[in-house]
Amino acid sequence: MKKSSETLKSGILLAILLLLSQSHHASAHATFSASQITPSPLSPLDVTVDHDALVSSTTINSKAVVSDALLRRGGSDEEGNSLAVRLKVGGYFALWYILNIVYNIVNKKFLNVIPAPLTVGSLQFLVGSLYSIILWITTFRSAPILTSKGKSEVNKVGFYHMMGQELSMMSLGAGPVSFTHIVKALEPFFSAAVSAIVFGKWMHPVVYATLIPVVGGVAYACLKERSFSWLAFWTAMASNLAFALRAVVSKSALDSAGGELGENLTSVNLFGLVTIYAFIQSIPLFLLGEGLSFLDKWNAALTSNTSMDLVKGLIISGLFHYLNNEVMYLALSNVHPVTLAVGNTMKRVFIVIASVLVFRNPITVQAAIGSAIGIGGVLLYSLTKQHYEELEKQKKLAEALAQSKKGRRFGLRG
Repeated sequence: MKKSSETLKSGILLAILLLLSQSHHASAHATFSASQITPSPLSPLDVTVDHDALVSSTTINSKAVVSDALLRRGGSDEEGNSLAVRLKVGGYFALWYILNIVYNIVNKKFLNVIPAPLTVGSLQFLVGSLYSIILWITTFRSAPILTSKGKSEVNKVGFYHMMGQELSMMSLGAGPVSFTHIVKALEPFFSAAVSAIVFGKWMHPVVYATLIPVVGGVAYACLKERSFSWLAFWTAMASNLAFALRAVVSKSALDSAGGELGENLTSVNLFGLVTIYAFIQSIPLFLLGEGLSFLDKWNAALTSNTSMDLVKGLIISGLFHYLNNEVMYLALSNVHPVTLAVGNTMKRVFIVIASVLVFRNPITVQAAIGSAIGIGGVLLYSLTKQHYEELEKQKKLAEALAQSKKGRRFGLRG
């Protein structure tokens, strides 16, 4: 147990050092990050922790960051593909995978000891909030400043972020990690549905067709799953809906707000603000849902654990939850969104495999086949969606050029 604890501490220290080194770089270009990237800094919150929803809304964002970095170095696209860059990106992905997998395992172990998902989730928000505040106070990162408009928008995003995470915690507490992530493979379906119903934004029919294996695969996997739990199923489904709504609110905010949200709003700073708002809004939820029963469960856990062990477990799970999202943003700023979509799909596979190995929760052959179909469908959906969005952009660009030429022709005649 001691060796495991030391390994976790080393992992957290490594992640924090990497993020702090990036903080100084980000601060040096804070003005660029906040004002010149399109769409606005709210775009990274079109995630999940629905990372799939992030892919479509940050295409311009990620390209702008990479292109600007290359221009500042006086380099070219070929230089951007150098071994050093590939190693750095590979390091981000590896760290993202490790932090995410470890978070899911550590979190589940903690919930097994103290089955109070709402309170534990809220305290994890608190850990992430304190981490961000400490970085701002110590000036490792430039502190963000929100306008009244910014506060209103971040408050909305924070609410759906809080609901999505708390519902995920309930699902993870009620069933195996593998089962929750199988159901959460349906996130793209909810994102597509909410986008169509709320935004009236319809995609190409082929994109919707790719959701068939996603829904079918997950349904087939859950049909005779040994560890099936209705509570785990419905809370995971509700979490998908909450994260989809978060993506819609984020998109709406960035489309309408322009540059009116505030200053120093880099993606990691904005995630810190959203985490703080999520923590504040989670307080009444866990008080109403679990009340002071958390204290009784904490005292019961002391029969086989020390207070220090429990505090360490809570801090570690909170840090891993927060840091895995920050590292994901670093990966995003260095790769094309399609690459991130592929990486996110593979991450879910690794989480399912790791949880089965660690917790020894047997899954049926049917569940394995259904999961493979569902997760494969998610990858197909992400790639197809990106393809048709790219075609739509090219079509609009061609129409704009044609209109421009037509205008010039009329001008010459006049």
